[in-house]
Amino acid sequence: MIFLLCLVAAVGAFLAVRFADVNKQISTLVGIGALLLAFTQIFRVIPAGNVGVVDFFGKVSDKTLKAGINIVNPLSRVINFSIKTEELKETMNVPSKEGLTVTLEISVLYHLDPEKAADVYKTIGPNYLEVILEPQIRSVARSVTSSYDARALYTSEREILAKTVLVDIKALVEPRGIFVESTPLRQVGLPQRVTDAIEEKLKAEQESQRMEFILTKEKQEADRKRIEAQGISDFQTIVAKGISDQLLRWKGIEATEKIAASNNAKIIIVGGKDGLPLVLNPQ
Repeated sequence: MIFLLCLVAAVGAFLAVRFADVNKQISTLVGIGALLLAFTQIFRVIPAGNVGVVDFFGKVSDKTLKAGINIVNPLSRVINFSIKTEELKETMNVPSKEGLTVTLEISVLYHLDPEKAADVYKTIGPNYLEVILEPQIRSVARSVTSSYDARALYTSEREILAKTVLVDIKALVEPRGIFVESTPLRQVGLPQRVTDAIEEKLKAEQESQRMEFILTKEKQEADRKRIEAQGISDFQTIVAKGISDQLLRWKGIEATEKIAASNNAKIIIVGGKDGLPLVLNPQ
């Protein structure tokens, strides 16, 4: 009996020593793993076109992490924010100045200001697109289109409208850290009857401008012909005043002398009608 008790005690002591060694080894491995994990958490990689916002148990650092490898507190949480140019497409029904409902398709090209990423995270959150940009673009678009006729949305004035939308939306969202690059209008849909009326009016205006151009051109041509005729008339008047009977007789005599000096056979009678020589060709 005593031998059995001693044997059981010896085996128990042996197992206790063995398990103590195993626990020690496990603890050592766990500690090494924890150290390796903490070491890897010190280095954070921020992808290209992003910045990182450091959140240490609710305390947000004002300094954002740039793209590449950064050293941070391993207990901190890093939230990536894209600073690339992105496009927001919106299709909405907006009112015109006449009270018509117009379908407007607009794009918003924007990017996050990297210097204000921490402020955006603290005051708005990662979903700043849904919280700030989308509601503001809808509000601004409706406000701007209500100041324009439907015809303006259909013609070249739509570029002016797009610029107005851009200026208004920039004033609202850029102080919050969202930079808006442009707001092009992709498409404007008007009621068919309004579209037909606008097209007919544009055709009438173009035809009126064409006729005005033709009339201006014809008037210029008439003025040119009038000036040309006046010049011819003035020339004839000047020439007529300079011609006299004596000049004509003198020119006739000069011509007769030249003819007489030629080798052709001829008969010249001096003292013809009006006192000018008369030339007869016997052939």
